[in-house]
Amino acid sequence: MIDHTGINVSNLLKSKDFYSALLLPLRYEIRLSLGTAFGFGAKNALEGDDPGGDFWISQGIPHSPRNHIAFRAASMAEVDQFYHAAMAAGGVSNGEPGYRPHYHPNYYAAFVLDPDGYNIEAVYHGK
Repeated sequence: MIDHTGINVSNLLKSKDFYSALLLPLRYEIRLSLGTAFGFGAKNALEGDDPGGDFWISQGIPHSPRNHIAFRAASMAEVDQFYHAAMAAGGVSNGEPGYRPHYHPNYYAAFVLDPDGYNIEAVYHGK
């Protein structure tokens, strides 16, 4: 089980604004600010969750090659909202919302590139 992960970004404030916008539909928010890093986590953290969040962005040289990070959505509507929020925040489409049956029949996802080119996904696995 992964407890937390993070990426380096070239412009911390730009990335903070980007991730704040696209993670809002997934009920994520900034949980901790350390000046050179921001921790994002679920608004309604569960007992045992890291109070600082489980996804971190830090000022630094972006990783190469760029990581792929997928966030779980609670519905197809959340995936759609994630995608539209990312586009409004300056993201680049890397796959519009839709089914990806090559993963499994109910895999519904959208992919965006963040300001540093990381491939960020929201996915709903359906029922």
